[in-house]
Amino acid sequence: MSTRDPRPTVLAVANQKGGVAKTTSVASIGAALAELGQKVLLVDLDPQACLTFSLGIDPEDLEISIHHVLTKGVDAAEVILRTEDGVDLLPATIELARAEADLLTRTGREHVIRTVVEELDADYDWVLLDCPPSLGVLTVAALTAATGVLVPLQCETLSHRGVGQLLDTVHDVRRFTNRDLEVWGVLPTLYDGRTNHARAVLDTISETYDLEVIEPPIPKTIKFAEAPAAGRSILATSRSNKGAQAYREVAANLITRAKRRR
Repeated sequence: MSTRDPRPTVLAVANQKGGVAKTTSVASIGAALAELGQKVLLVDLDPQACLTFSLGIDPEDLEISIHHVLTKGVDAAEVILRTEDGVDLLPATIELARAEADLLTRTGREHVIRTVVEELDADYDWVLLDCPPSLGVLTVAALTAATGVLVPLQCETLSHRGVGQLLDTVHDVRRFTNRDLEVWGVLPTLYDGRTNHARAVLDTISETYDLEVIEPPIPKTIKFAEAPAAGRSILATSRSNKGAQAYREVAANLITRAKRRR
């Protein structure tokens, strides 16, 4: 008899500051979870569709996308694509930029993503939501759907104020639309372990915002830039790379955390 939890762990990966390896983290953690035997759905909520592109799908070739699921009532199962990395994808296109405006006047707009996830509940162990780099309607809807929030943070030019704004939004979501939302912690990215500055930044974040730091930090490596061009995650393009290994460890730690929660 299966002991699989019927409810997936839904993780919103969010930071309104760009350039923090957010999409790379979603693709890589997703692929690492799949390697560990988990059924994974990635949801691209960024109108730039970087996640979709980085998994080998040209957004311009798509006739239907997450935009149609959220604003036109199209069944998500019709839109989900299987990828070579062993994860399923709800892809985005530039049309998603219109979704913010379309949803603004809609009753219950905060719950549109939660509704989609609940309809797919039994199919997945994990749903990772790649939030847009803003704190608009789509990010709030992602947080409303989520079990937890993971905040990727570049360890160099860190904008502390950005973290504070995101946590303010999380606080509001907890009050009004999702009281069970937990901040799982900060995922350090683009980490250069040779510098004291990188570790100091992590310590500061941990103390200032009382946030857990998800280990291990993801090291800086040129291989991350090469992976999207191949349409695969770094776990496929550079299997033994230290960045790929770090994401595998993060994924294993996230699974442990999810089991502890349950």
